[in-house]
Amino acid sequence: MELLQSMRLFARLAELGSFTKAAESLDIGRPQVTRYIQELETSLGVRLFQRTTRKVALTAEGEQFYERVQEILAGISAATSMFDRSGATLAGRLRVDIPTAFAQMEFIKSLKGFTTTFPGIEMVLGVTDRAVDLIGEGIDCALRIGDLPDSTLIARPIAMATMVTCAAPEYLHEHGEPATLDDLVSHRGVNFLSGQSNRPLPWHFSIKGQDRAFVSNAGITVTESNAYVQCGVSGFGIMQAPGITVAEHLDSQALVEILRPYRPAPRPVSVLYPSRMHLAPQVQVLLNGCESVFRSFMRTGWSNGPS
Repeated sequence: MELLQSMRLFARLAELGSFTKAAESLDIGRPQVTRYIQELETSLGVRLFQRTTRKVALTAEGEQFYERVQEILAGISAATSMFDRSGATLAGRLRVDIPTAFAQMEFIKSLKGFTTTFPGIEMVLGVTDRAVDLIGEGIDCALRIGDLPDSTLIARPIAMATMVTCAAPEYLHEHGEPATLDDLVSHRGVNFLSGQSNRPLPWHFSIKGQDRAFVSNAGITVTESNAYVQCGVSGFGIMQAPGITVAEHLDSQALVEILRPYRPAPRPVSVLYPSRMHLAPQVQVLLNGCESVFRSFMRTGWSNGPS
């Protein structure tokens, strides 16, 4: 068992590149990680990591060993969970990151169902709209909306989110309702600042099946989803958001959908995770159940929008 534990520590250290981060992610002391790695290197007779004051990197021998360890750990995970149906034996910490837009009562209730099914899993839920470094920050998986930049991460699409262009009735009463996309030029918008490009995210519209992007004249620009919605409700200008994030305001008519004939194609909702080769069992069961969890959430309100 000590060899297996050493392999797990080795794999986590290889992924995170930091003794401290590896220790925190596994909820053990840093000296214990150091001792296990030193003993593993001694038993193998090779140096697995190059250590500097800033980072820890695999040696050539470490790279070769890491490939085999991934295969071994994946095989062990599959073998030990092949007969488990209840989830009672699954245990460990699962760190998940979601956009602020999803931090709503219905979605949190859906996650509660997951933790009830797998009581041994301790979920650590991060909520942010910024781009996160899954490996560097020790995050097991993240939920994101929209097209994703090219990266080494695996993206598993689980649903589609309807995009709704809308505004507060008071704004439309004062400025008029745009009937065409050309009318948007004379309107103010609530813009969302991208955490990746540091530029406002464009709105998208569909004209005869073709996508058309538009960047509005900013009435205000924000960096957080809840503030973005509240600015729209407060009448700062027109906004475009996933329907699930503005459903209650559309239902109460605090927001009104506009430009319905130009509604864009739905945007993908994906789970991001670092590697197909070795997933912790708790990450695998979350991935397997994520589609049903999200489908349950998407059924509440404007996931597909009214016809």
